[in-house]
Amino acid sequence: MEKTNRLVAVIEIGSTGIRLLAAEIFSGGQWRESDRAGKPVALGWDVFTTGEISRESFLECLSVLQNFRELLASWGIADSDVHVIATSALRAARNRDVFADRLRQETGFLLTIVEGIEENRLMYLAVRFALKQDLPLFWRANSMIIDVGGGSTELMLLRRGKMVAAHSLRLGTILIDRQFRRGTGLSHGRYLRENISNTAGFLNSEMDLAHVRTFVVTGSDAQVAAMFLGTEFNEHCRFIERQALIAFAEKIQNYSSEECEQKLHIPYGEAQGFIPGILVYKLFLEQTDADRIVVPMVSIREGFIEDLARGVERELQEDFYSQIIAGAINLGRKYHYDENHNRHVASLCMILFDALIHEHGMNRRERMMLETAAILHDIGMFVRSSSHEKHGQYIAANSEIFGLHQDELDIISNVIRYHRGPAPSESDIEYIALEREERVLVLKMASILRVADSLDHGHSQHVNSITVEKRGETLALHAQGVHDLSLELMGLEEKAGMFQDVFGYKVILS
Repeated sequence: MEKTNRLVAVIEIGSTGIRLLAAEIFSGGQWRESDRAGKPVALGWDVFTTGEISRESFLECLSVLQNFRELLASWGIADSDVHVIATSALRAARNRDVFADRLRQETGFLLTIVEGIEENRLMYLAVRFALKQDLPLFWRANSMIIDVGGGSTELMLLRRGKMVAAHSLRLGTILIDRQFRRGTGLSHGRYLRENISNTAGFLNSEMDLAHVRTFVVTGSDAQVAAMFLGTEFNEHCRFIERQALIAFAEKIQNYSSEECEQKLHIPYGEAQGFIPGILVYKLFLEQTDADRIVVPMVSIREGFIEDLARGVERELQEDFYSQIIAGAINLGRKYHYDENHNRHVASLCMILFDALIHEHGMNRRERMMLETAAILHDIGMFVRSSSHEKHGQYIAANSEIFGLHQDELDIISNVIRYHRGPAPSESDIEYIALEREERVLVLKMASILRVADSLDHGHSQHVNSITVEKRGETLALHAQGVHDLSLELMGLEEKAGMFQDVFGYKVILS
């Protein structure tokens, strides 16, 4: 295998420590670990207690990162190939911007704070890397992937390998332990049972957890348990039998942090949150029908390296786009949308998009964003038919869709807002808040969506397909196998004005 001269490193600033993974990336999307290092730092205990990173932790982080910088320099890793990311603790810290600025000044590192839904994507990549094709059941049956961290729990539901939902839950081991220490009178077990029972209620509305056959858990607590209880499956993965995990959780649930440190040989900083983490896994496992637990011995650091190594790989990108679309479809089902209409409009959008590549200049990812908006354009009907475009905008902007960043959801939600009704104006706060380039994208996507939506004006899929012909300043849409187009012509007259303003084409239907 031919090597590239590319050494990369990922530094993750987490709730309980700072960890580094260095790797060598080869051509063809392959990579090999070069080294790793880690240092416990109690960021999460600060942030989830006071809301801020303390001065002591601040200085400790800077010291660790300066040491890592020297280590990376000795390995010859270029600054441009060092990626510093932070998860839930820094997401929640009020002084995170000050921390990021000081970090840049002291070390030269640029910090990226990973959103919860992006953490899901990186973890999915890591799991995909660890399992490879060695576990066919994961791709054929219903699955749950769950990662319990110090400040949040990242959870994904897959139906036959396709994403149903992804959530970042405010349920982390430090948060749980803090709640317990407040003296509420609840044990860890009772507090978590009530919390997870409520969480399972809304998850069951997305996919029946009783039908989950593959239960995948990640995170340091799961990996410790896997070393005690599990058997090796492949070089990156271990199995734990269902009853073994349940019995282990019941055995240790009353251990103190000191007992976890002594009996399980866990560093004290990690021992403090170990029992809540194991109990979360146990309680979610009991909601499913899985007979064993799959524990990939990986983290989002491996996911990030995998993304760097294979990010431009077409097959991987198409897999992600299909997962995003699957997530959008399941979000629509959650709100009881008219699936036949919405998916048909999406297919017509794609025909128009592909026929107008030269005119709109949008790329493959923006094509996926338009398809997502089209799938969800009528989701606001769940609230009320009147002004459903505004209700749909709110639902989309405040939902989590696997693989989409918040800025992309903001664009998609605005496209939904303008799929009908007046064009954007300076009084529309959510639209004006977008960057100029994003506003242009919204206008292009909404214009195409309006035309596609008008072609299914009666929600009957009367026009089952179209061909597109450009005639000077006219765009002729030829409906296949249809004779009576009166309803669609009415819809086109109502909705095609924005398309003509944006692209300069008058749209006719025949």
